[in-house]
Amino acid sequence: MTRGETGSKVRPAVIISRSTRPGNDVILAFISSVPPQTLLKTDLLIEPSHPEFPGTGLKIASVIKCDKLATVERRILLGEIGRLPSVLIRELNQRLRHALEL
Repeated sequence: MTRGETGSKVRPAVIISRSTRPGNDVILAFISSVPPQTLLKTDLLIEPSHPEFPGTGLKIASVIKCDKLATVERRILLGEIGRLPSVLIRELNQRLRHALEL
């Protein structure tokens, strides 16, 4: 969870940078609780029907927007609501590769 730069609203995000990276910055992929009608190849939809959904900490179906990335200072992170299981991390990695053309 992060607070926007203006301090106005708390938003969920996934940290996608290495945890061993030195420094105070992290790279985030934003999460939206409003899935678009048509998913992009860079969107990862996580639905409550997924067997690993409870561990994510999300409350409703959500989309990780792998084409909406930001680098922020670690200090604005408010805490952790959950973790992505390895199966979703693999899917997230595929979408990040597509978004970044890797």
